Amino acid sequence: MAIRLEKGQRINLEKSTGGSLTNFCVGVNWGAIEKQVLKSGFLGFGAKAVTEVVDVDLDLSCVMFDENGNLCDHLYSPLYRQDLLAQFGLPLGKLLSYNDALKHTGDDLEGDKGGDDGLDNEIITVDLTKVSSNVTSIFFFLNNVGQEDFAQIPYAKIRMYEGTPTKVDSVYAEYNVVAEPQYKGKKALVMGQLYKKDNTWKFNAVGDAYEDSFLGQTIQRIRQTYVK
Repeated sequence: MAIRLEKGQRINLEKSTGGSLTNFCVGVNWGAIEKQVLKSGFLGFGAKAVTEVVDVDLDLSCVMFDENGNLCDHLYSPLYRQDLLAQFGLPLGKLLSYNDALKHTGDDLEGDKGGDDGLDNEIITVDLTKVSSNVTSIFFFLNNVGQEDFAQIPYAKIRMYEGTPTKVDSVYAEYNVVAEPQYKGKKALVMGQLYKKDNTWKFNAVGDAYEDSFLGQTIQRIRQTYVK
């Protein structure tokens, strides 16, 4: 049974079947906003309810640090503007980390339409055996590029699972974002941290939400608040 993560919870990456979790996916699943609105007919007659769909663009990203707090590597959307990133001293976005250790499936600009399809919209695959030896912490975070806050999104769920981006074999841990009332009015979420202690990887469910309007602000916040 999957671990139901709670804010601030720390877990070992140990499987119930034995051994450690080293190859897995971190995925985020969310829906577009669908609401019923009244549309007037010809000359204002015959108004009827229609479904209006609002795309929701969430961005799953991660940044990696060494033991001295230096940024070693990153994965975030290549669609972010270079001039805005430069204001925070950040390089262009990319979808593949050094040594092919982490891979991003790409930017989903819409969210699920017509209900939850059961698959994650954006996924980062992780192979801890390939992560550079100087990396001691990996932070996963989520930014809402649109105007909505997390409370307006029909569902937003984060999970760690074994499998591939198109096939879930076994869910290890999951976290329900929308269920948390403190996320109302927030547009950025520092989801969790993989950290290496005594040469063993562990996971910390950070779960802190902020009003950041841009990814650069969130990375700056991670550096100042969470990187030890």
